[in-house]
Amino acid sequence: MRAKAALGEKYVLTDPDALSPYAQDWRGRYRGDARAVVLPNSTEEVATLLRLCQEFGIPVVPQAGNTGLTGGAVPLGAGEAIILNVSRLNRIREVDLANNSLTAEAGAILANVRGVAEEHDRLFPMLLGSVGSCEVGGLVSTNAGGTGVLRYGNMRELVLGLEVVLPDGRIWNGLRALRKDNAGYDLKQLFIGAEGTLGIVTAAVLKLFPRPTAGATAMVALVSVTDVIELLQLMQKTLGNRIEAFEVMSRSQLDIVVKHGHGLSSPIPIEHPWYVMIEIADNAQGWDAGAQLEGALAAALEQELITDAVVATDIAKAERIWALRHNISEANKNRGFTVSNDTSVPISRVPEFVARVDQRLAATVSACDVCYVGHVGDGNIHVVLVFSRETYRTPEECEAVAAVANEIVHEESVRAGGSISAEHGIGLMHVDRLRKYKAPLDLEMMARIKAAFDPENLMNPAKIIRR
Repeated sequence: MRAKAALGEKYVLTDPDALSPYAQDWRGRYRGDARAVVLPNSTEEVATLLRLCQEFGIPVVPQAGNTGLTGGAVPLGAGEAIILNVSRLNRIREVDLANNSLTAEAGAILANVRGVAEEHDRLFPMLLGSVGSCEVGGLVSTNAGGTGVLRYGNMRELVLGLEVVLPDGRIWNGLRALRKDNAGYDLKQLFIGAEGTLGIVTAAVLKLFPRPTAGATAMVALVSVTDVIELLQLMQKTLGNRIEAFEVMSRSQLDIVVKHGHGLSSPIPIEHPWYVMIEIADNAQGWDAGAQLEGALAAALEQELITDAVVATDIAKAERIWALRHNISEANKNRGFTVSNDTSVPISRVPEFVARVDQRLAATVSACDVCYVGHVGDGNIHVVLVFSRETYRTPEECEAVAAVANEIVHEESVRAGGSISAEHGIGLMHVDRLRKYKAPLDLEMMARIKAAFDPENLMNPAKIIRR
């Protein structure tokens, strides 16, 4: 009753039908139950709700756009938690052009943030396939990556300041738009990537960049992963920091996107083992992006690093190329039961990692399309396994084969000096795996931080990191 009095009755959902869309992830893999979904409209309302939850010992699961791939915004347990969805906190509070920064609330949709930046002749470079539905709070809390990491970095590199409601309801105002501040610990970094376990992000100061005035996009075909790495090195040597994106996709993944992606088509025949999508951009006057990219690709052809290439001649063709990349998750979902791994390894060890995963999966699982897609420039390779629904029909069968496949991918990523989660986060998927793949001292330090901020373990308790 007190929550309804604070927010208004229609913003406290308790009816099971109204709760259902919030209590599962968008793929339908993770489902939970909650006593209510609350939809605050201000930082002060978030603070009021967290004080109430502390008073009554009610667990809280923060949620933004709920577009994640690891179940990080879904409640578990006996339905005792509330889901605190920040989507109504969607205002752009400030655009500071001289400082190249923008202050957005946690529920602001990424596409809208990018649109506001564009209206002011600026660029906010974060870009994901879920650009039209993911929200700032989720991007911050998962330290999202995307296709622009090679040039601009993860979300961590794009955040200047944060406003956070702590578990006890106090509001921490860290909305400082500074690029340099060595006055003590950089506290905002604790909340970036914390997945709502230390508090609820309600607003963020984001970096903006000059909007590129010239760019070019290409799609190329290659024979091997080794060629992909060598092509990246050639592009970096030739084009420097003008490379906006360098995305790899296996033939198996491209085939699924074309067949199950609602009318998408490839500008290159799907007959090569590997494909890379390249985008370059800059705002230097008189720079001919198309000529620069064509020259670099000509050198790659001469060195036999690529077997085919197409350069987009207009924006529409470039968008059709990138649609192949950004519709992967939806196409895979349409194809079958999907397990998407989010591994990172040193760039030099990507070929070794792919070869070993291929070998072990081929000997272990059946009725499965093994796909690779990812951000080669930062070593983040998503191993995507799409299982036939005709072979794996029940949830139990699906989860059993997924567990086997995941174990192979994770073992090989760690063996290659990598991580089991590069950008998707821990969520519900990887909580137990942390104890296997993280060093004991790592777990101890994380547990101590959690206990310091949330001693009652009410913030996203299913994701607590225990020693």
